[in-house]
Amino acid sequence: MAIEYDRMMAMNNLGQSFSYGDRDVMLYAYAIGMGSDPLDQAELAFVNEAWAIPRPLKVVPTFASIAAWDAEPQEVTRSLANPVLVLDAERDITFHKQLAPAAEITADCSVNAVYDKGKDKGAIICFRTLLKDNEGQLIATLLTSWFARGDGGFGGPYAERRGPHRVPTRAPDRIIDITTRPDQALLYRLCGDRFPLHSDPEYAKSAGFPRPILHGMCTYGITCRGVLETYADYDPGAFRQHAARFSSPVFPGETLTLELWKEGSVISFEAKVKARGVTVVKNGMTVLN
Repeated sequence: MAIEYDRMMAMNNLGQSFSYGDRDVMLYAYAIGMGSDPLDQAELAFVNEAWAIPRPLKVVPTFASIAAWDAEPQEVTRSLANPVLVLDAERDITFHKQLAPAAEITADCSVNAVYDKGKDKGAIICFRTLLKDNEGQLIATLLTSWFARGDGGFGGPYAERRGPHRVPTRAPDRIIDITTRPDQALLYRLCGDRFPLHSDPEYAKSAGFPRPILHGMCTYGITCRGVLETYADYDPGAFRQHAARFSSPVFPGETLTLELWKEGSVISFEAKVKARGVTVVKNGMTVLN
């Protein structure tokens, strides 16, 4: 089955209702590695209600990526030649207001671009999702890209695709290491993404990987955690935008080395797994308020 460009461009899923509570918010923060030190008050603010000394529960900004999990039109997946070969390619979230620790929200999601990389090179499918609160106010705009490895050569456009954010060529201003857990993908999948690529060894092999890989959205959340720690003083309200491209998979248990550059309100970042000599996140950008 080949992608039908005009048909896919018309696909959307509007007016969907979702809700989440403090348990979901804390689980997400824990699933991206926060709270590993049970005495670290800065991170406990995202994973613990704090009964002894009351304080508001904080929400990791990239929780927006799972607050309306699976909002994309289901027809897209059914239209692909081989959904097993689909990977996350990019995520770019613009934050219009801070996420509440619990809320009822709506999501409008539509396909906003489909690019053909060529036969045997795959296709890029882009979505735009608007998250709104129960009063209709915009919370966040999510731009999502999938890399459909088995769907290239359908005859669609490619040249229009925008260029990536470019990180500085000088030495990083900050470098931090964040170690993932061997069971990190099994934990993160409880946030909603139960795609077997991240949990089933045989499925992972059928997709071309030696073992299950970490969710791209977990890696994305870890990069947000890194910016929270280094340049945002653990303030979720400091984030205006957070964007990244996934260039190589992460295997649970690996250590991510996050390199960061600060230029005014813009934080550029990339992430590497030095043990394998690969860059796993490229062209990362956070814009702070």
